[in-house]
Amino acid sequence: MSESQVTGKTYDAHLLRRVMRYVKPYRGIFIGSIVLTLVMAAVAPALPMLIEYTLDRFILQNDTDGLRMMLILMLGLLLLQTVIRYFHTLMTNTLGQSVIRDLRIDVFNHITGLRLKYFDRTPIGRLITRTISDLETIANIFSEGLLQIIGDVLQLVVILGVMFYSDWKLTLIVLIPMPLMIGATYVFKEAMKSAFQDVRQWISNLNTFLQEHISGISIIQYFAREEQEMRKFKATNAEHRNAHIRANWYFSIFFPVIEIIMAIALGLLVWYGSREVLADRLSPGVIVAFIMYINMIFRPIRELVDKFNTLQMGMVSAERIFAVLDTDEKSANDGRQQPAHVRGEITFNKVWFAYDEEKWVLKDLNFHIRPGETLALVGATGAGKSSTINILSRFYEVNRGAILLDNMDIREYELNFLRRTIATVLQDVFLFADSIANNISLNNPDITREQIIQASRQVGAHDFIQRLPGGYDYQVQERGATLSSGQAQLISFIRALVHDPKILVLDEATSAVDTETEILIQQAIDTLMKGRTSIVIAHRLSTIQKADKIIVLDKGEMKEMGSHQELLRIDGYYKRLYDLQFNSAGI
Repeated sequence: MSESQVTGKTYDAHLLRRVMRYVKPYRGIFIGSIVLTLVMAAVAPALPMLIEYTLDRFILQNDTDGLRMMLILMLGLLLLQTVIRYFHTLMTNTLGQSVIRDLRIDVFNHITGLRLKYFDRTPIGRLITRTISDLETIANIFSEGLLQIIGDVLQLVVILGVMFYSDWKLTLIVLIPMPLMIGATYVFKEAMKSAFQDVRQWISNLNTFLQEHISGISIIQYFAREEQEMRKFKATNAEHRNAHIRANWYFSIFFPVIEIIMAIALGLLVWYGSREVLADRLSPGVIVAFIMYINMIFRPIRELVDKFNTLQMGMVSAERIFAVLDTDEKSANDGRQQPAHVRGEITFNKVWFAYDEEKWVLKDLNFHIRPGETLALVGATGAGKSSTINILSRFYEVNRGAILLDNMDIREYELNFLRRTIATVLQDVFLFADSIANNISLNNPDITREQIIQASRQVGAHDFIQRLPGGYDYQVQERGATLSSGQAQLISFIRALVHDPKILVLDEATSAVDTETEILIQQAIDTLMKGRTSIVIAHRLSTIQKADKIIVLDKGEMKEMGSHQELLRIDGYYKRLYDLQFNSAGI
């Protein structure tokens, strides 16, 4: 569901049922909150009734002892209401935070299982908004929305019942401005619905803008685009500000209107009540009680609008969050095969693949790799090299044909097992803001520190890691900013080695390092490849001359296949690439 498709209903039974499923583990807290809500509504008119009784029976009768007793009773009532409110607030907030904790776990778990295709077209900032700020808004459904609305409505019913019981004529007089209140409330609610949707939209846009531009800050600075991007940010931020101002503008009109309507009700009370008191048909205590009742009626009505707005905000956020949870972009995990031993034999059988329908990236791809062999993929940018390895790990699904692992379709394997069988080392190494050891093991408790150190020695990276402050406990900054590209690449090789894959994929693994580091990395690659089926993507043809097979791709089609020497003898695509590369290098 897109942003524009969000309905923004104040109440949506289906959405509320889905949210309430997350309340089931905390039904005790929920039931306790409802009970306290009912108690608060029941005791709400008690204080005005006590004041009325005290004024008529004790103050006007000059009964000091009775007055003292009633004051103690009123203080006890206030203390009881305070305690009830304390536990009600504590329980509703605990319930809301518990629900969004569980919901946030589900959202994150769902997002991490989505196909890469989903992230190709969904801004990361939007997902951050869903997982953080939208979920916080759902918590308000419980702490400030649904239960509070129920409590306020019950309080209104109880107070109106007491007022009609006390004096139905005076109650009707006081309620004369009520149609104005209802009309103003409806207009405000509808205006706030639109304003809130604008606010949420611009919060999402702002998060998306910030995430993208902070991640790409180096490009902005390299090309001196700070001023231009600042202008864009100011425009987005101004829209965000304007959306909030519109919402606050509605509040600034609504609340004075409510105060005027309330003043009208009080004026009617004074006008009619004073006549009745002077005619000795009404006691002064009733007038004082009704002044309190008016406040207790109009305050919940005024707050009800705000709480309906909170409920509406929660509904919009819930709709957006469940739209993410309902996204059916996961790779089907219907396979059950998890053999104890994988030989690493790979077959591409008439494979066709497209990111978008009929825009073929790979066309009728056929090749076979025996266990332990090394296959190199070469070709111009956009030839389909990276797509080939992406579909092997099922990050994307093939459209036609089949990929076989040990003569079995890869869809027959359990998905996580398949991906654990294949280790991929990318050109753009991603390191988390964590220790070197945790970046290698990815917090897998089955990988010991000894295994990490042994793999580092095999790769030839142990010495440089030991020279870092803290060694393997050195804290890598976000995306590995404090390490050189060569060091980060070596860590990615150690990561692949400790996970002991049967199939190794190297995607442009040596294209961004200097010659000295490349020699070290080449030694690490030889260590990694030993005894493993390997697929190597490289622009530098010098790095793949030892490959058992080389496939030349052009616009998704396999043009040539053979060893380095065989392809040179053919004098075709590969020979032209080879001559072009080495001639341009002056060799």
